[in-house]
Amino acid sequence: MAAKELNVEEKLRALYDLQLIDSRIDEIRNVRGELPLEVEDLEDEVAGLSTRLDKFKSDLESIEDQIKAKKVSIEEHKEAIKKYTSQQKEVRNNREFNSLSKEIEFQELEIQLAEKHIREMKASIEHKKEVIAQSKEKLEAKSTHLKHKKSELDAIMSETEKEEKFLTEKSAEYQAQIEDRLLSAYNRIRGSVRNGLAIVSIERGASAGSFFTIPPQTQMEIASRKKIITDEHSGRILVDNALAQEEREKMEQLFAKI
Repeated sequence: MAAKELNVEEKLRALYDLQLIDSRIDEIRNVRGELPLEVEDLEDEVAGLSTRLDKFKSDLESIEDQIKAKKVSIEEHKEAIKKYTSQQKEVRNNREFNSLSKEIEFQELEIQLAEKHIREMKASIEHKKEVIAQSKEKLEAKSTHLKHKKSELDAIMSETEKEEKFLTEKSAEYQAQIEDRLLSAYNRIRGSVRNGLAIVSIERGASAGSFFTIPPQTQMEIASRKKIITDEHSGRILVDNALAQEEREKMEQLFAKI
């Protein structure tokens, strides 16, 4: 829907009202600050720790299965040694005896190697158990921290959600009244200044928040409300103090209804 055609004074009032509403929204969001990002980062960290813990547990199960397999192979090698030892009693010559001795020696070496692997794997299990305990402790601490931060964020959201929704809708209403060119300028200025103030009043001969004095002639032009004038130093749109005061009072009544 096309914006209603406003005269210059009405445009200035609509812009200043929009600024007051948007500044109020900024204040609400500043109260939340970095909290939503903190919660998001903590959620990612908790998820990462949980995944890491699951992997360690899976690794433990895998190592334990490997130990079982090694123990089975040791028993198989022992059975083979018994078989070869028994066969040695029935051999007819040294060549067969020596051949069986080599087989026995090979089986014994395999048992030693398997036992060495089992010792290494048991040491790995102990190390992983320590890491799992540390990871569990860290996960519990992070989960508790996340719970507190989420609770804090939920409390702020419940306090401010209704007000922010109302103000966001009002901001959209006021934006719809302002022509696109002017609204684009307002948004551009708002995005380029630290405090988000695109339109400010004149206070004690200077634009609010500035030390640069505005010439009396320019002040008179601003007070006449016949054209839109920007501050040559900050680029902000300027309004006279009387208009600003009237609109502040009007917006305070609106905010009081929330």
